Amino acid sequence: MGSMSVWHWLVVLLIVVLVFGTKKLKNIGSDLGGAVKGFKDGMRDGTAAPSGDAPPPQQVAASKASDPNTVDVEAKSRS
Repeated sequence: MGSMSVWHWLVVLLIVVLVFGTKKLKNIGSDLGGAVKGFKDGMRDGTAAPSGDAPPPQQVAASKASDPNTVDVEAKSRS
């Protein structure tokens, strides 16, 4: 009773096909495949899609360096 045989899986597959239909299952499969491909491409590139709200990190560092009230937390203290 604990393990599922091949016949159990075939019955489950038949019920899923009857409920959803082959066209909807094909669309779901292609959407899932596209999402996995996009994820793999993003992981390979090592970059995320840029959002329009945040400026690039180089511009943030340059603008903070020109501000006289900015404290450099990486500077070594003199004792």
